Amino acid sequence: MRGATHARRAACAAAVALAATACGGGDSGSDSGGSGDGSAVLSSSWGDPQNPLEPANTNEVQGGKVLDMIFRSLKKYNPETGKAEDMLAEKIDTSDSQNFTITVKDGWTFSNGEKVTAQSFVDAWNYGASLKNNQKNAYFFGYIDGYDKTHPDDGSKQTADTLSGLKVTGPRTFTVKLNQKFSTFPDTLGYPAYAPLPQAFFKDHAGWLKKPVGNGPYTIDSYTKGSQMALKKWDGYNGPDKAQNGGVTLKVYTDNNTAYTDLMAGNLDLVDDVPAAQLKNVKSDLGGRYINTPAGIIQTLAFPFYDKNWNKAGSEKVRTGLSRAINRAQITETIFQKTRTPATDWTSPVLGKEGGFQDGLCGDACDYDPAAAKKLIKEGGGLPGGQIKITYNADTGSHKQWIDAVCNSINNALDNDKACVGNPVGTFADFRSQITAKKMSGPFRAGWQMDYPLIQNFLQPLYYTNASSNDGKWSNKDFDKLVNEANAETDTTKAIEKFQAAEKVVRDNMAAIPLWYQNGSAGYSERLSNVKLNPFSVPVYNEIKVG
Repeated sequence: MRGATHARRAACAAAVALAATACGGGDSGSDSGGSGDGSAVLSSSWGDPQNPLEPANTNEVQGGKVLDMIFRSLKKYNPETGKAEDMLAEKIDTSDSQNFTITVKDGWTFSNGEKVTAQSFVDAWNYGASLKNNQKNAYFFGYIDGYDKTHPDDGSKQTADTLSGLKVTGPRTFTVKLNQKFSTFPDTLGYPAYAPLPQAFFKDHAGWLKKPVGNGPYTIDSYTKGSQMALKKWDGYNGPDKAQNGGVTLKVYTDNNTAYTDLMAGNLDLVDDVPAAQLKNVKSDLGGRYINTPAGIIQTLAFPFYDKNWNKAGSEKVRTGLSRAINRAQITETIFQKTRTPATDWTSPVLGKEGGFQDGLCGDACDYDPAAAKKLIKEGGGLPGGQIKITYNADTGSHKQWIDAVCNSINNALDNDKACVGNPVGTFADFRSQITAKKMSGPFRAGWQMDYPLIQNFLQPLYYTNASSNDGKWSNKDFDKLVNEANAETDTTKAIEKFQAAEKVVRDNMAAIPLWYQNGSAGYSERLSNVKLNPFSVPVYNEIKVG
């Protein structure tokens, strides 16, 4: 999921959408409890989003959870398989994989009563693509004709406010002309950036931001930053996935251990990230109310390539040396109780081999070897300033525990107890703001949760020059060239092979250090049933039953 970056043709992939496995490792959630109380409200742990909840400006998990509840797009990703399925799309036709005609289903409205039309999508996409609107997800519109005019990537002034490739042809139909063939473009249209927007968004933007209006199964009732957001079921919702509960109260926690304590005390119904400190006890605490299931998530350490210390000759040896100083197997077992798997590439096993996952691609660069680590770091000129500080947000995700473990591993490998220290930032929002402002001076936590199950999504948004989620600003012409070639392929197998070649460039430069693949974990109260996590590790809130 990451202001006005000028991403070049960095939208999606010419690869088939793959089914992500949502079963395995533990209890996948209860499906008992009858019909439940359709008016009862559940409470769930949460963190304040970084930005206001504009669909094209939200590129992080906490805001994404809300967008998934209040919006529905042309496609929706199946909560069990991850497969892209029609939602508001009645049909999407093409004869050449470059020109598409989209028909929007009739009968859909926003929660303020306004009809969802073709214009609702075209206006929203034009807004998201316009440089002057400073939307972090603008690059998702990069394949649509005219993007270079609405969002020039060379720093020049935009010369158009709308995308020439979008045309409304009827109340429920519009056409999309891409700037190159892209056979699986429809499979990307479930991502929130492509959500429709009501006229209220444009007529009273400030008012809309205070209380967003969407077309999903929930509406926002209230929000107090730093405290909670209350969402309630929208009874007028016409979609097939109506809410099975009366609403969801998202409670802000700056420490997920506190959230877990509240769950055990009966003050919270759902924790969607079980803290590492509780993993030893969670099965005995919760029994069948604990979920541990594979997800399309990878944890990495990113680097600030805008800092000359990390972008000079030999620095790739230092990064590789640091990678070899990290004992992934020990950390995933002792800290995470095997709810993480040591990473051997930069994507996710949920893709499968047929989808481009390359098990073992990292090779010995991801193997723990203190002697090799010392040698590589010395050959690369040593640690900048003699010490690295790994920056992370301290409010969610048990990050302190694993950052400390990573630093301990590095210190032990290098025989230097001051080689690595953690650098906590109080909140996720502050952490993201510092990253966006390019204030990192050393490695920093960089997890990636897939937007859709395509190999492209693990590579292009993170490593393509000036892509919106390329937080470290790494740039490599060979990588960009291979990605462009992959995106131009209409043959799925050839496209995946090109992306795999691009991933090897990431490996050879150690553009980021892959740490581990993450399972989704959650725990819930006895009040709830039919609780599960989707392949993106997000609770399927609308299916949860209360009582």
